Amino acid sequence: MSLSKPNASAATLTTTRVAPSPISGLCVTCVDGCPGYCEVGRSALRGREVIYPQPFGKVIAGSEKDYPVDFSHFNIQGTCVGAVGIEADPDKAVFGAVDLSTEIGAEDRKIKMKVPFFTGALGSTEIARVNWEGTAAAIAMCGAVLVCGENVCGMDPDAEFKNGRIVSSPELERRVKIYKDWYEGYGTMLVQANVEDTRLGVPEYAIEKLGVEGIEIKWGQGAKDIGGEVKLPALERALELKQRGYIVIPNPEDPVVQESYKIGGIREFERHSRLGMVDEESFLREVERLRKIGARYITLKTGAYKASDLARAVKFASEAKIDLLTVDGAGGGTGMSPWRMMNEWGIPTVYLESLLYRFLKKLDEKGEFIPSCAVAGGIALEDHILKAIALGAPYIKAVCMGRSTLTAAMVGKTHGQLLQETFGKDKEYQEALLRTFVGVAGLKEKYGGDFARIPPAAIGIYTYYDRLATGLRQLMAGGRKFALNFISRDDLMALTREAADVSGIPYVMEADMEEAEKILR
Repeated sequence: MSLSKPNASAATLTTTRVAPSPISGLCVTCVDGCPGYCEVGRSALRGREVIYPQPFGKVIAGSEKDYPVDFSHFNIQGTCVGAVGIEADPDKAVFGAVDLSTEIGAEDRKIKMKVPFFTGALGSTEIARVNWEGTAAAIAMCGAVLVCGENVCGMDPDAEFKNGRIVSSPELERRVKIYKDWYEGYGTMLVQANVEDTRLGVPEYAIEKLGVEGIEIKWGQGAKDIGGEVKLPALERALELKQRGYIVIPNPEDPVVQESYKIGGIREFERHSRLGMVDEESFLREVERLRKIGARYITLKTGAYKASDLARAVKFASEAKIDLLTVDGAGGGTGMSPWRMMNEWGIPTVYLESLLYRFLKKLDEKGEFIPSCAVAGGIALEDHILKAIALGAPYIKAVCMGRSTLTAAMVGKTHGQLLQETFGKDKEYQEALLRTFVGVAGLKEKYGGDFARIPPAAIGIYTYYDRLATGLRQLMAGGRKFALNFISRDDLMALTREAADVSGIPYVMEADMEEAEKILR
C-alpha cells in the first residue's frame, strides 16, 4: 500500500485525469492536449505557487501520508480493579472526579494549567490574525497556555521601528491585551522568537513594554525544516517587508518582476524567515540573555529533525533549565509550509516521541535536570492526548494542538456569522447561540453580562476543549487513573509488533501477562 499520494491532492487543488502510476503519481497515460489537472501540469503554468496548500492563507492543512505507526496503533489499557488517586469507592471514583490539572516549568516558577492541552503558535499568517481574538479569549478562559507565533511584529503594517528595532506594534499589543482581558490566573502567554524576531528586538519589546511573561525560542519552523512562509498579494507589501530585512521572493525591487506583477504574470510574493543556526554555546547565552531582560518563563519549540538534533534539544534544555520543551512531530501543521514537505520531511510524531522518551530517560538516570515536556503533531482528540502523555510518561506534562484549535475557532466563527446574518444581535440571536453551542449555557452562567463580549470563535474552542476534557476524564477513569501524574506507559498496549518495536510499549498479547500468570497460579 502506498504511504503517499504524489502529484494530486485536495490540499493543492490538483487531481489526475485517469488512474495514476503509484510511483510517480502521473496519469498512467499522460495525453497530449490535457490542460494539466495534476501538480506537474499546474506547475507548468503557476510554478512555485503550487508548492503550497491552496487557497493559501484561507486553509489549514495536515499531512495525508499514512505513516506506518501512529497513535491508532496503540490502545488504552482498562481495568475493573481499584482506583489510583482517589478512594476506591463507587460513589467517589466517578469520571467527573478525574483531576486534569497539570504544571509546567521549573520548581520555583510553575505554570499551573487547568487542562493538559494548549495552543501552539498562532503567528503572522492571516488565518492566525483573524482568529486570534476568539482563540486568545477561549484559551485564557480554559486556563491553558497560549503561544503567539513568530514574525507578528515584523509583519505588522502599523509597526514602528527605530534603528532596526521594534518600538511599537499595535498588532502584538492587541494580541496581548485580548489574552490579559480574559486571563484568570491559569496558564500564561508566550511569544515566539525566531531569527528575525530576535534581530528586531521582539523579546525585549514583548517583556518590557507589554508585560509578556515568557518567550519561546524557535528552532526552525515547528515540524517543518525552513522559515515560516507567508504569501503577499501586493507589491507594496512585498517592498515593505523586503525593506524590513525579510527574504522576499521574487525580488520585489527588480524592475522585471514589477512589470510582470503589473500585467498579472506574478500574482503573489513569498516572505521567508532565515534559518536558525543552533549550537550549545549560543543557545545557553540566549537563554541567559532572555532571563536578564526579564523573561519569567523560557521555553523551546523544536521540530521533527533527525535524532541527533532531538538529543541536542533535550541536552541543551536540560543544561539551560528551561521551563518547557515542546517537540513537534511531522504530520501536523497549519498549512503554511510546502505540501510535499509536510508529507515527506521529518520524523513522525510517534517515532519522535519514542526517541524523546528514550533520551529523557537517559538523562534522568544520570540525575540531570529534566525540563517539562510537551508533544505536538497531529493531535486532535482525547485519545490522542492520553496516548501522547502515556507514551512519554512521566516526562510529558501536556500536548500542544494548533490545527485542531483553529478548526474549532473557524467553525465557531462561521456559525456565529450565520446566526448574526439570520437573527441580528437581538434576543433571537442569543437564543440561537444557546441552541447551536452546547457550551453557551455554562459560559452564560459563569460570565453573566460579560457573555455578550465572548466571540463565537471562542465559544467554539471552549465547547471543543470541554469535550476534550470530558472525554479524557472518561478514558482515564476507565483505567482507574484519577489524576494526570498517575498516567504511565503501562496504560498503553501496542497493537502491532512494529508499534511495539518503535515505542517499547508491550505488544497486546504480551502486555500485563506477568500479572495474569500470577493470578492463574
